[in-house]
Amino acid sequence: MAAIRVLGIDHVVLRVANLERSLAFYETALGCAVERRLDELGLVQLRAGSALIDLVPLDSPLGRAGGGTPIDDARNMDHVALQIERFEPDALRAHLEAHGIEPGDVAARYGARGNGPSMYVRDPDGNTVELKGPPEETTP
Repeated sequence: MAAIRVLGIDHVVLRVANLERSLAFYETALGCAVERRLDELGLVQLRAGSALIDLVPLDSPLGRAGGGTPIDDARNMDHVALQIERFEPDALRAHLEAHGIEPGDVAARYGARGNGPSMYVRDPDGNTVELKGPPEETTP
């Protein structure tokens, strides 16, 4: 068997308490477009670059299959990192604040494309979303 070669994140599934509030965060504030809805299952899929973010309401058929409600000290996920094209800290902060989102501190963190700027924010269910900028330029 050939070695497995991972190319990137395909999708992340988030169980959410309030679908409309989560859509406002991911679609309106972060710019992820709804790609597909399967309301009978309780699934909304949003395009995040080359990956998908699946939102599953807790009270939907898929959401109930995941068990009880996540609580503050027991999350379903630590965080998901979304690669963003440009990282302009002041503009990013202003945009997030305009959507009622508290921006985190900017720090250089290592990711799939190397070391670069990032900022943590929380979605409406308390999940951490890392907004990851392009890798830092290095000079020889």
